[in-house]
Amino acid sequence: MSLLLGIVLAFMALIIGSPLIALFLGISFTLLIGSAEGLILKSIGTKLLQIGIVILGLTISSSGAITLTAKYFPYISIFVIVIFLIGFIISKVLKIDTRLSILLVSGTAICGATAMVAISPLIKAKPKDLLISLGVIFIFNAVAMAILPIIGNNIEMSSEQFGSWMALAVHDTSSVIGAAMSFGDNAVETATTLKLGRTIWLIPLILIANLIFNKQAKATKFPRFIIFFIAAIVLNTLLNFNSEVISLLKICSQIFLLFGLFCIGSQFDIDEIKSIDGKPLMMALILWVAVIPLAYFLVKYF
Repeated sequence: MSLLLGIVLAFMALIIGSPLIALFLGISFTLLIGSAEGLILKSIGTKLLQIGIVILGLTISSSGAITLTAKYFPYISIFVIVIFLIGFIISKVLKIDTRLSILLVSGTAICGATAMVAISPLIKAKPKDLLISLGVIFIFNAVAMAILPIIGNNIEMSSEQFGSWMALAVHDTSSVIGAAMSFGDNAVETATTLKLGRTIWLIPLILIANLIFNKQAKATKFPRFIIFFIAAIVLNTLLNFNSEVISLLKICSQIFLLFGLFCIGSQFDIDEIKSIDGKPLMMALILWVAVIPLAYFLVKYF
């Protein structure tokens, strides 16, 4: 009966398609049956996430977007680095746990839930930390989709400017596209292309995270999925997959990521909820308040 309930909830997570809800459904599963320890191994969630990330690598890069990416990538790089610096300063001031702050900064600076999911197993983040981070990012994504198009219209931004702004100021790719849609196809194409350029920063992120948090790991234990992730990006660049293949790969990646998040949620300990406070939300809010004008400045004046 417990296994059947788990299967039903997991497929609900897949149908709904929200990373946050997938994690919550995994937690709900644990709460309903008491413990999922005998049904879902702790390593399964991590493996599913890693497979999803490698598949995601097959969707990164596009020869048709070289001109646009070349124009903005230096500014994207400056943006990512500055946000990381600001984020870590804020985390020190607020005295937030290192792993939790890394998740929040990575999600804000690079690509929301995807970045957090990618480095979570590398930095050995607790399920609670991932839950908090995804929840915070989910809130700001919803707010961004509601208010940023209104602001963009009122200050008369062009489609390319607005698409570029969304690619920097909004966390998750789905929300970037959703916000850009109000400005037409050109804004969506610009936002999507530049968001992929921002996502490329996953490569140095996961390499640095592995170097810092796995210093004593033997060479044979180096995370192979990192190599596969880089190889997937190279393969996509060489083969130049068409839009239909890219769409299919994104769906496959999302399936693995959602199932992986469900499994991670099932390992959650209810007692850890009691330790959550308002500091992570405050950090993310301060960071995002810095992100929006910085992104606008880079797009408007460079």
